[in-house]
Amino acid sequence: MASRSIFDSGALRSEFDKAEISHQFIPVIWKHVLQNPNCDFESVSSLPSAAYPILKSKFRTMTSSVSSAVDSSDRVTTKLLIRLQNGNSVEAVIMRYDTTLGKYDGKQRPGGVRSTLCVSSQVGCKMGCKFCATGTMGFKTNLSSGEIVEQLVHASRFSKIRNIVFMGMGEPLNNYNALVEAVQTMTGPAFQLSPKRITVSTVGIIPGINKFNDDFPNVNLAVSLHAPDQEVRCQIMPAARAFPITKLMDALLAYQNKSNQTVFVEYIMLDGINDQEQHAHQLGKVLEPLKSVVNLIPFNPIGTSSNYQTSSDQNVKKFQKILRGIYNIRTTIRQQMGQDISGACGQLVVNLSEQRSVGGASLLTDIEDLRVN
Repeated sequence: MASRSIFDSGALRSEFDKAEISHQFIPVIWKHVLQNPNCDFESVSSLPSAAYPILKSKFRTMTSSVSSAVDSSDRVTTKLLIRLQNGNSVEAVIMRYDTTLGKYDGKQRPGGVRSTLCVSSQVGCKMGCKFCATGTMGFKTNLSSGEIVEQLVHASRFSKIRNIVFMGMGEPLNNYNALVEAVQTMTGPAFQLSPKRITVSTVGIIPGINKFNDDFPNVNLAVSLHAPDQEVRCQIMPAARAFPITKLMDALLAYQNKSNQTVFVEYIMLDGINDQEQHAHQLGKVLEPLKSVVNLIPFNPIGTSSNYQTSSDQNVKKFQKILRGIYNIRTTIRQQMGQDISGACGQLVVNLSEQRSVGGASLLTDIEDLRVN
């Protein structure tokens, strides 16, 4: 049996429980591993003697490795190809932003450049969204919580990570238990990330949304809506058939009533499919009961297999104007990052042979800086 990642918190707690070892030693181990890459467990001091044989026989400090790191032409984005011990690979993307470009309460934010990490939760994806490259892979396997956390460990050696977005490969709520463990580890004493700086994106898995507030207090929830009605949504997102938009909106409203959290709505702009004025009005009416922020996402090319085209800038801005002006919904337009290294939204797929040169991006404001309390 393959060794587990030391960051697989559930497995580590279970082994310590069997040996009657206190969980208080777990953060000590994690901090030592983070500060001493490639260390062995013998170098971790002050552990009970019974801990060392467990660690050496059942765990590894890292079970994955970075196969390649590719920078965008403007060096704002870095895409990591991470090889897992089972031979599969996933991608994670580091995106660098300038906080001073955002505003809070009408005032310019202090700070400077910091980084957001887009992490994967699965190898491939079952959802089959037709505008997403990951969907072309099909589903292969779930990641363990340790494999999710190891993406953060690898990325931290390239840039100081402040924010995490679960918007990489896979549907996070379809790997729920590992997601819970990973977020708990990231917000725990070893990494100390704020839950307010973590965003989990879902296509709308209603059972996961129903328990999200209980398991992820203060974590942001983003929903990949992408269409204002069930017919269009099923056309571009086959998995939406299982989660009718009316029931999805009911689940989101119930979540918001319990959490008092703003819901982030992701909406990909597809020319002639969901980007017309009537779609903007439909979306505005659907979202009226919610406190939400809409993020309009220009479609990114995913190779020759796609029949979709990117909406014109004029249509995107008109769509934004309707949502803002008529429905008073805070609406942003996601500027593109990492298109030239296939690291932009919807482009993650394990294939480095197809490089695109579409142009770079300047430093941006980020989704967590749009947080509304």
